Amino acid sequence: MTAPSASLETINFELSPIDNDRLANLCGHLDEHLRMMERGFGVEVNNRGAKFQIIGPADILAGAQAVIHELYAETAQSILAPEQVHLAIRSLGGTETLVQKAPQEVIIKTKRGLVKARGENQQAYLQRVMTHDINFGIGPAGTGKTYLAVACAVEALERDFARRIVLVRPAVEAGEKLGFLPGDLSQKVDPYLRPLYDALYEMLGFERVAKLIERNVIEVAPLAYMRGRTLNESFIILDEAQNTTAEQMKMFLTRLGYNSTAVITGDITQIDLPGSQKSGLRDAIEVLKDVEGIGFTFFQAKDVVRHSLVQKVIVAYEQAGKHS
Repeated sequence: MTAPSASLETINFELSPIDNDRLANLCGHLDEHLRMMERGFGVEVNNRGAKFQIIGPADILAGAQAVIHELYAETAQSILAPEQVHLAIRSLGGTETLVQKAPQEVIIKTKRGLVKARGENQQAYLQRVMTHDINFGIGPAGTGKTYLAVACAVEALERDFARRIVLVRPAVEAGEKLGFLPGDLSQKVDPYLRPLYDALYEMLGFERVAKLIERNVIEVAPLAYMRGRTLNESFIILDEAQNTTAEQMKMFLTRLGYNSTAVITGDITQIDLPGSQKSGLRDAIEVLKDVEGIGFTFFQAKDVVRHSLVQKVIVAYEQAGKHS
């Protein structure tokens, strides 16, 4: 995601003692660790041997430089893992700095064009997705919450901010268990993920999406199959989250690994859970409302970007509900 460019500065420094093995350890395979620092701080990191250059906003450069020095010191004792790099970035303010410096306008770039927010609520939603690792988009159909989440996922993949997109949705609407539906796992879940697929096709094209699914870069997973997994370097979208149970929501949120982003979307007026089961989305709003680092965006009927009658329909049902 991009924003109006801020004033950038450059710092140059050299690490010592110069040790090629330690420098390779610091940079990671194919400079993986340096790319993580770029994503974490919103800067550009270049190096030639032990000489490093960081380009970015002045108030962020010191933190990024400190991470490089700290991690280089650690290379004397151990082989760095991506998890260590992620924790170092967080401990020295990478994510917090970005949250404080969230831009006023966010524009998502995909190969098939630009995706811009329509209205203040969509703008706030995009800013939170950019600056928080867990985000909730809650509101009626047609407000763009799922479409914008997919757009953010596509851009993260295109810019190598994420290595894969994971699409998750509870399969409860049909009233059937997945095992009784025909086809393999993907075919069983495909009907439930159609809105996500439609957005992907629009932004990447049908053939590209098919190839990415075949390579498992885009993964389709029913919520029931998420237990026991840890999702690293992923952009994960849980759609129709109002149809999760509280236990399923907790299970999903605890799958988040390092350098990953999760966006949870749903409409608490469209709950299809049987009986008196409490929606995991409703429960999460109550339980997590004061947890720092989690973003909540609540959409309303006025945010609907579909046919004008859709907005009127939503308002009419809301008013009918109040008087019933």
